[in-house]
Amino acid sequence: MARAVCPGSYDPVTNGHLDIIERAAKLFDEVVVAVMINKNKQGLFSIAERMQLLTEITDGLPNVRIDSWHGLLVDYCRQHDIAAIAKGLRSVSDFDYELQMAQMNRELSGVETLLMSNNPRYGFVSSSLVKEVATYGGDVKNLVPGVVFERLTAKLAERSS
Repeated sequence: MARAVCPGSYDPVTNGHLDIIERAAKLFDEVVVAVMINKNKQGLFSIAERMQLLTEITDGLPNVRIDSWHGLLVDYCRQHDIAAIAKGLRSVSDFDYELQMAQMNRELSGVETLLMSNNPRYGFVSSSLVKEVATYGGDVKNLVPGVVFERLTAKLAERSS
């Protein structure tokens, strides 16, 4: 069984993330979307909330499952018998960073990395930018799945009151 992991913070999950997950799901028998935990970062959404959102938006993808992980991604791959990492590339700067990570991961564990170019519609979209624009009242409705937009709007309204 060919298995891959799509790692990320997913705070919040964007249409760009979903595009990569859907495309990876066509290439692999199983895709694990791993919400990576960074205890040094304060996210807008909790890990449980991110996992719930990902579960809801990938509901129609039967070979996708959601998990979380704190630590090295290659350790997750070893423990779960995953041979590939699938990641999206938005720009040349993404490529420079991801190439170094791919080479390090391969050196550490033999895990291969599939770098997929993002759909040009989402080339400028990042979770950080979505949060910033939404915080100042900008319309991000077309940048995130519908359920994410609803929860993002509610979360920001809750924080501002």
